Amino acid sequence: MTSPTPGHAPTLLLVDDEAVFRERLARAFRERGFEVSTAGSYDEALGLATKESPELAVVDLRMPGRGGLELVRALHALDASTRIIVLTGYGSIATAVEAVKLGAFNYLPKPADVDDLLLAFSRGPGEAAQVTEDFQPPTLARAEWEHIQRVLTDCGGNISEAARRLGLHRRSLQRKLQKYPPAQ
Repeated sequence: MTSPTPGHAPTLLLVDDEAVFRERLARAFRERGFEVSTAGSYDEALGLATKESPELAVVDLRMPGRGGLELVRALHALDASTRIIVLTGYGSIATAVEAVKLGAFNYLPKPADVDDLLLAFSRGPGEAAQVTEDFQPPTLARAEWEHIQRVLTDCGGNISEAARRLGLHRRSLQRKLQKYPPAQ
């Protein structure tokens, strides 16, 4: 179930505490014909899933309060046929294994876009993405730059808030932003 069929809009529950990221993904799924519900917390997501069990769910691992793994367990208990993907910026093998044990269909690291998620839904349960021979991972400097830009965008350009979220002093962040982006 990777794309809608004529006359049927798959239901998707999108759960992430970062509102900008959540709404950006929701809009992209809606543009592809999905019926999307969004939630920013465990309680909100469970309330929506209890009213109408979604066919698909994308769940952030780390959220304030009860986290994504607890939500995976609850959603799987509600309806074992719901295909759940755990999405996180704090990935590790241990949490990926735990998520799949609790009922997640798959696990993806952030940043992921709607195409990455659709591909993950189309693969088998727990099946990792295929890495091509010509794949060149970004340099550490480039990955840092992209992460800073993503956080800054999520903060609406507010450097003080972005610095707080990144655990940096505001002036340190300003110095990093003055540099040109590193080469891929």
